[in-house]
Amino acid sequence: MEEAGDVVFRLNQQGQLLFASRRAIARIGGATPLLGCAMATLLADGDQAQLAGALIDVAESHTTRLLEARLKTLDIEPWHEFRISAYNNADGITELLVVGRDMTVQHATEERLRHMATHDALTELPNRLLLSDRMRMVIANARRSGQGFSVANIGLDGFKKVNDGLGHPIGDAMLRMAAQRLRKTLRDSDTLARVGGDEFVAILPGTATEAQIKLVTGRLIATLQSPFEIEGHTIYIGASVGVSVYPQHAEDEIRLLALADAAMSRAKETGKARALVYSPALAGPPQHDISLEAAMFQAVREGEFLLYYQPIVDAHTREIQGFETLMRWKHPTLGMVPPARFIPIAETNGLINLLGAWALKAACVQLKQFEEVAKRSLYISVNISPRQFRNDKFLDVLDDAIAFSGLLGEQLVLEITEGTLMIDPVHAESILSKMAERKARIAIDDFGTGYSSLAYLKRFPISVLKIDRTFIRDLPGSAKDGAICNAVLDLAKHLDLSVVAEGVETEEQLQYLEERGCQYIQGYLTGKPMAANVALAALKESIHAKLVPAELRQVAQ
Repeated sequence: MEEAGDVVFRLNQQGQLLFASRRAIARIGGATPLLGCAMATLLADGDQAQLAGALIDVAESHTTRLLEARLKTLDIEPWHEFRISAYNNADGITELLVVGRDMTVQHATEERLRHMATHDALTELPNRLLLSDRMRMVIANARRSGQGFSVANIGLDGFKKVNDGLGHPIGDAMLRMAAQRLRKTLRDSDTLARVGGDEFVAILPGTATEAQIKLVTGRLIATLQSPFEIEGHTIYIGASVGVSVYPQHAEDEIRLLALADAAMSRAKETGKARALVYSPALAGPPQHDISLEAAMFQAVREGEFLLYYQPIVDAHTREIQGFETLMRWKHPTLGMVPPARFIPIAETNGLINLLGAWALKAACVQLKQFEEVAKRSLYISVNISPRQFRNDKFLDVLDDAIAFSGLLGEQLVLEITEGTLMIDPVHAESILSKMAERKARIAIDDFGTGYSSLAYLKRFPISVLKIDRTFIRDLPGSAKDGAICNAVLDLAKHLDLSVVAEGVETEEQLQYLEERGCQYIQGYLTGKPMAANVALAALKESIHAKLVPAELRQVAQ
């Protein structure tokens, strides 16, 4: 015991000191503790009662206990793991042996890891994980006290220009300074989190009236309007703020955050540098869909949203080359809610960002299972909504999905409509270029039905054109539809683009398209959108992943 590397103490049944090893004496401070002093007095004040209880338990039951506690030393209170056991000495009297191993480094590492898991690395503010935990606490307190609170979503105005014009190091420095300014503006009882990109969220307990909200949001906007002096640059930005209020607007975490995000987006769209409080009229869903909107937030919590997969087949070999991912909502009483009903609502209330991020990651992971069955490389195609595409955090979501799933970038096809690209062509070109840098392929969905412009086929890094089903439906009988399809196929050939024909339902349509050089088809002929387990069954049914068997096409609802 004298030579042990750990600290060692021998105690009587009352917890009084009978022996301390050299290592223990050195740790405590160099002087031998007085015989008979209570072992508990050698520990930090907050740990003494716990040790006393453990000593009594071991003395009475002769079991072994492990206890983590802080040992008092000259200047610090290092954590130790104490192993407490009982034995009978030569006289048959029960004594206690306490062996303590220094756990200071391990505790510091664990604390550092906990901090990293719950805080943003750039600004040291709480991240989404800790924000969610704080939200639940504030909601619980509000329910007990009956006092409302607000959630403010703060989006920086003009941050992208700083990043693009001055570089990411300047942008990162500005985000850190912005975080410090916002934190100083708020109270100690408020929570400020960075939720990605140039977006922050503040939880404001006790701030629920119009006057209180106006005062706080005014200060938040004002503190970011002062110039930022960074490495010789004088930078001016601003902020748009969206606010949701508990319990007037919502009583759960997900909806409060989504509604604040929706209000912030509208503030940006209507002039920036302003604060807007959420209202149903602000988000704009039709009145008859308000109940459906409320059900959507519940559906997110209950996991009611599903992903279905429709095969994309080689028109010549009939082999499945990939799947398009389609979102479905299985409501417990309404059944399957059509995407045309819930997707527009999700676009207006901000849920589309949450649902889209989940769908992208889940689809990438699912592709790995498809490939294990097919025994060859496949690809997954995912639709990107206009709001997702404009979201500053979209590239982070994309990186996360690719890294989490381990997919190669070229195995991911991102489907974007023409209208989305035409809203802001300059921004679209920048984002598409960054998507292409990640090797992801870009597909123009419903080609020919939106803001068709041949110029963007040359300007943007596009890989795939998808011919809309409206041009396929009447083939081969319609001369006009045939002329349009022939023109698209000829154009794609000369621009080295792949073509997927959607809505193929008959062998005649397939043969017509194949003869004219269409590489890929998608439609009920080769398989309806199907649940993941049905898609896996289709792959298992044919080792070479040929045309989906008829019996499986019929169950793929």
